[in-house]
This record gives sequence, C-alpha cells and structure tokens, in this order.
Amino acid sequence: MLFVRWLHVIAMAFFVGGQMFLAAAVVPVERSAPDRERLRAIARRFGYGTLVAIGVLIATGSALASHDDKWGDTTLQVKLGLVAFVAALVLWHMRRPELHALEGAIFVASLAIVWLGLTLAQ
Repeated sequence: MLFVRWLHVIAMAFFVGGQMFLAAAVVPVERSAPDRERLRAIARRFGYGTLVAIGVLIATGSALASHDDKWGDTTLQVKLGLVAFVAALVLWHMRRPELHALEGAIFVASLAIVWLGLTLAQ
C-alpha cells in the first residue's frame, strides 16, 4: 500500500502544486504579454494533466479507502464530494477559461481536499 499512497501523494502534488505555480508565476507573467495564446496553451495542457491526476487520485484513493476500511467515514464522504465538485469545476473552467473566479474556487476546494486527506491519513 505504500506505493499506492505514494502515487496518491504525487498526483495530489501535481494538482495542487501546479495550481500554486500557475497562480504565482505563470499567470502574472503571461497575462502581461500582448499575445495570450501561450497562456491558454499552458492552461489547457495543465487542465488535461489535472484530469489525469484526478483519475489517479480516484483510483489510488479508492484502493486506500478499501484497504483501511474507510468507506463509511464521514470525512471521506465529504472529501469525495469535494473531489467531484472540483472535477466539475475543472471541466467548466476548461470550457470557459475567462471565468477566473473558477480558478480560486478550484484552489480553495483543493486545499480543503488536502486537509481532509491528511485528516484521514492519521
């Protein structure tokens, strides 16, 4: 199970760490550029990577929940609800990238998911 947990953490780090990197470095620099096509390409590529990361998180999270018999845990249920919410927000944002409020909602919900994951791991 150690490898499964490692994959879970790597996928989470890609997802949340990527959001932090985009928000802190890429977006501020690229928004000031006259041609925003590169920013759109970066965001689109990250969006696809995010969907893969969410898939890995669901697969590994399911394995961890089964192994630790956590399916009835309320904390896990809330976390799963937030995961579904974030997945929907990511898809929506990929279709409507001009809705910048979605970026903040995805990030805040992602941090809540990390918090709940750490709570479950204890």
